[in-house]
Amino acid sequence: MKASCAISLKAVAQPMLGVKFPGTHQRYQHPELAVVPVTQKALRAGMLRLEMLYVGICGTDVHLISTDEQTGYVKSSAPALIPPEGRIIGHEGVGRISAIGDGVEGFAVGDVVSLESIVACGCCSTCRKGQPNQCEHSQLLGMEIDGVFANRADVPARLALKIPNAANDERLLKIGACLEPASVALLACKNAQIKAGDHVVIFGGGPIGIFTAMLSKMIFGAASVTVVEPIEFRRQNAQRWCDSVCSPEEFLQDGSHFDVVVEASGALDMLGNCFHRIKAAGRVCLLARTGGALTIDAVDHLLTNNISIVGSRGHLGGHFETLLNLAMTRHLPLEDVVTSVVVGIDQLYETLRNPRIITDQNCKVLCKLQ
Repeated sequence: MKASCAISLKAVAQPMLGVKFPGTHQRYQHPELAVVPVTQKALRAGMLRLEMLYVGICGTDVHLISTDEQTGYVKSSAPALIPPEGRIIGHEGVGRISAIGDGVEGFAVGDVVSLESIVACGCCSTCRKGQPNQCEHSQLLGMEIDGVFANRADVPARLALKIPNAANDERLLKIGACLEPASVALLACKNAQIKAGDHVVIFGGGPIGIFTAMLSKMIFGAASVTVVEPIEFRRQNAQRWCDSVCSPEEFLQDGSHFDVVVEASGALDMLGNCFHRIKAAGRVCLLARTGGALTIDAVDHLLTNNISIVGSRGHLGGHFETLLNLAMTRHLPLEDVVTSVVVGIDQLYETLRNPRIITDQNCKVLCKLQ
C-alpha cells in the first residue's frame, strides 16, 4: 500500500533506580524524533483510516521530547509506552475518512472527524460507573498507541466525532483540531465548579489555560478571570480572554483573594505560596502534569474554609459535542486561540525540535497536513 510519513519518537527505557513505580518521567531517557515512512497495513476492525488535515501540538508532546536537565529523563509524566521501534506521537487532530474497518457504523468515506485521545474500555467497573476518563485499562493516543502526527493515521472509530460541512471550511477544521484541549479545559471548569460571580485565577497562559479563561468568562459567567504567566508573549496573548494578566512575581505581591484556582502550568510552588488567599468554600483544580510534589503549608486555612482540591484528567463524556455546538454557532471562538500554523510533516518536525518557539512565541500551534 502507498507509504505515509509520520513523526516517530524513540527513547531509551531505563527505569530510575530506587523508584518502585516509575512514571514516564522516571523511565525514558534520550528521546529522539525522526520523520519515518509508514506503510499502512490492512485496516483492522473497529478502526478508521484518516487523511489527517490539521494536527495540534500539545504541551504533553513538548514534554515528551524534552529532557529534565537534572535527571536526564523526559519531562512528561503522562502515561506513555514507547516501544523499541518508536511511537508515532500526536493526539490532537482532525482528518478525513478514507477507509472504514469492519464493524464500524455511522461513518462514511469523506466524513471529516475530530478525535478524542483516550481509548476507554467501557467495561471496567470505573467505566461502568460513568467515569471513562479514569478507565482502568485506558490507552492514550500518541502516547500508549500510535498517534496522528502523520499524513495518514489509523484510529479507533470510537474516538471520532463528525464535523458537518467541514471539508472546505478552514475555520471548522481548526475548531476540530482544537476540540481535544478545549474539552480538557471544559471538564476542568466543571470539576472546579466555576459559577456565575466567581473570581477565578488560572496559572498558565498556554492553550488549556486560555481555553479555561475563555470558558470561565463566556460560558460559566465568572466575575473576573486572572491569568498568571511568566512568558511575555503569552501574557500579551492572554489579555483578550481575561480581566487581568500578571507575572508570577506580580501575583505573589498582590493581596487579592479568589474563589477558584485552576493550575494549568505545573508550577506547583505558586499554588502553595498563595493558598491562604483562597476564599471560603474555594476550589482548586489541578490540570498540569509534572511529576512534582504539591506542598501546602496552609492546611488549617484549608480545613477552616472548607477548600476543595480536585484533579482533572481528560475530556470524555460529551464535552466534544458541547464545544462543537458552541463553536459552530459562534458562541465560542475556539479557533482564535491558534497563533501559528505550520505546513507539512517536515515543518512540524522542525517546530518540535525547537520547542522554545512553541512555548515562548506562541499559544496554540497547528500543523496543516493536507
